[in-house]
Parts: sequence; C-alpha cells; structure tokens
Amino acid sequence: MSAPTTTSALRRVRTLRTDRWWLPPLGTALGLGAFVVYGLVRTFMNQWYWVPEYHYLAPFFSPCLSDACVPGASHLGTPFPDLAPWVPPPVFVLPFVLGFRLTCYYYRKAYYRSFWASPPACAVTEPHRRYTGETRFPLIMQNVHRYFFYAALLVAGVLTYDTVIAFRGPDGGFGFGVGTLLMLINVVLLWGYTLSCHSCRHLIGGRINHFSKHPVRYRMWTLVSRLNGHHMGLAWASLLSVALVDLYVMLIAAGAFPDPRLFN
Repeated sequence: MSAPTTTSALRRVRTLRTDRWWLPPLGTALGLGAFVVYGLVRTFMNQWYWVPEYHYLAPFFSPCLSDACVPGASHLGTPFPDLAPWVPPPVFVLPFVLGFRLTCYYYRKAYYRSFWASPPACAVTEPHRRYTGETRFPLIMQNVHRYFFYAALLVAGVLTYDTVIAFRGPDGGFGFGVGTLLMLINVVLLWGYTLSCHSCRHLIGGRINHFSKHPVRYRMWTLVSRLNGHHMGLAWASLLSVALVDLYVMLIAAGAFPDPRLFN
C-alpha cells in the first residue's frame, strides 16, 4: 500500500490531475483572443459596414453616431463630429458593449482562468502568491456591471431596429435575404445573452421578500432564471454571431459576392 500524500508533498506540485486540464483555458484564450484581434482590425478598418441596397448595417458600427459615417448608415443621427481617422465611429459605442462583456460574471471566470491563470482550472494551483479578489483597481471596476447592463439593453434595442429595417428590398418594399436572417439570429442570441445576465435576474426578482405578493415579477424571475442557466452558451453563441454577421456584411459591402435574396 502506498503512503498517503502529505500536505507538504502537495505543495511541491501544481496539481495531481492527470487529464488535459489545460485544454479548456487554452481554448478560451484562443477564442477570446481571436475575437479581440478581429474586433480591433475591423474597427479601425472603418469601411465596408453599410449596404444601402438592403439596409444592412454591420453590428460593430451600430449605432453609427459620427459625422464620419457613410451616408445612410446613421439611423439615429450623428451627434458626434468626425474627429480623426484614428477615431472611427465604433469608438463611441464599443466601450459600453465591451464593458458589459468584460464585467460579465461568466466572462470574468473565462478570462481570469485563461489569461491570468487565476486559477487555470479546478484543483490546479495558481501561480500568484497573493489573492486580493476584486477589491483593488482595476478589478474593483467589475462592480459597475449592472450599469453596463442598461447600456447593453439600449444597444440590443438598436440592433433590433437595424434588423427590422433590413426586411426591405431594393425597391423599398418588403424583402429579405440571407443577411437579414443572419441579423435576425444575431439579435435573438444577443437578447438571450443580455436577458440571461445575472444583473437582469436581480433587477426583476431582487429585493422581494414575498414572491406571493408579486406573481408577475415571480413569473418573470422564473423565466429569466431558466435562461440564466444557459448564460455561458449564449455568451459564446452571441459573440460568434456578432463576428459572423459583421464579417458577412463587410463581404457584401466590399462586393465579394451578392447577398442571396430569398424574397423581394
């Protein structure tokens, strides 16, 4: 019989796990890293984001609020001036969208493990000697997640409006193509991710001592709680759909191929 593992022996190894525990954090790092690289390139590319024939607006540029926006892409006006080529239109909106994602409870776990190894996996020692949690700058800023949630609601509403006006054909009547359906799927996933947020769940059902006195809010809280169970999947699905729809609109706007029309 082998001798039992002592505490001192455990301290000399990072983990006793023999499986490939490093694959999930590696995959997360690659996925999030690819999205960040694409987002930076796409933002400062500052072109090919509006298809006037079908009213397609790329998600990365919605809402387009700068005088630098191409004609027709500004559905809500242009309250911001054209400052410089290195200040593209997404700069005015993306900080709020990224703030919501970066402070999201799921994404915190994802990039804490994948980029900071804090910890990289269950039962694996992290390399940091000290642990202060989210009590110091900049991680203390994670507490503003609930406020970014309100901004995310507004952005989701704007993207919904973009999808509605995309149901128009070249002649101005009702019509839709593959791009329209992709935008619709993207909006559904974004609403699912936004409404499954823990802040939304607290907003609906928090600070209630007796659910029996608030049957409507209890019903809503129950539905959001069920949706919250799929928050991780919706986070990744909506992240992928935003990138794919943006890429699709970019290719259509650049003339790489025509948008297949399903009904005009």
